[in-house]
Amino acid sequence: MSDPKVKQAEQPAPSYRPFTLDDIGAAHALSSELNWPHRADDWRFVADAGKGFVAEDENGVIGTALCWKYGSDTASLGMVIVSPGQQGRGIGRRLMELLLAELGERTTLLHATPAGKPLYEKLGFREIGTLNQHQGAAFQPPLVSLPPGERLRPLGSNDAPRLIELASRASGLDRSDLLPALLDVASGIALDRDGELLGFALFRRFGRGYAIGPVVAPDSDASSRAKALISHWLALNAGVFVRIDTPGDSGLSDWLAGLGLARVDTVVKMARSGTLTADRELKQFGIINQAVC
Repeated sequence: MSDPKVKQAEQPAPSYRPFTLDDIGAAHALSSELNWPHRADDWRFVADAGKGFVAEDENGVIGTALCWKYGSDTASLGMVIVSPGQQGRGIGRRLMELLLAELGERTTLLHATPAGKPLYEKLGFREIGTLNQHQGAAFQPPLVSLPPGERLRPLGSNDAPRLIELASRASGLDRSDLLPALLDVASGIALDRDGELLGFALFRRFGRGYAIGPVVAPDSDASSRAKALISHWLALNAGVFVRIDTPGDSGLSDWLAGLGLARVDTVVKMARSGTLTADRELKQFGIINQAVC
């Protein structure tokens, strides 16, 4: 019987090139092979917003990796996938090296699975937090009271600049380019006090159903503002499959699980080349997704 390692060593080295929109079909096939929930449209959104690289051999694309630049000094990366039959050949590491060369000295974020974390540590990333993935379709959203004078209202056509400001302050990432693109594919609800927009939550198609995020609000006792924003979308979508990815320090995981949105995964948030400075008065209770953060 032949040795698989010898057989793998005999394979020609893959080639690497920039990711193009023509690669979405192959990328979607790769992520489906790993049981990732992303639709082709989800790939198209992240690819339009960033750039990346593919690894390919004579049979086609066997690896992907994308990155997103925010302003002049921050970035994130994700969608790092290597076909199961091609793992162990250094393809993931080479794709990461190409991304990091593209990003330079920007402070860069990623969310790491247990399998990917050792590689990211070798490349200079360090753990700075966790992220909990919650999802489900059988939930019972409660009524959540807001502080006096505050209310939820639909987003207006003139809200975009304020949304960008709040999203950037809460995440520590410049959302000037990404948020307008997200608003094109998402519905939104605003937290308002006497005409001042204090926070918001977006809702959009994603994966096997819908996703809530980002969720941005001032922190408060028992996170009541964030809970009100999230409960709004759950109440409107009873029985619909919904996902939300919430930072481990958000304080929402037990509450979400109690509503019927089970925690199905926890990943590690990592950073390289510095740290982010987020606004202390605001908090990001739900992210956009694990790639663009």
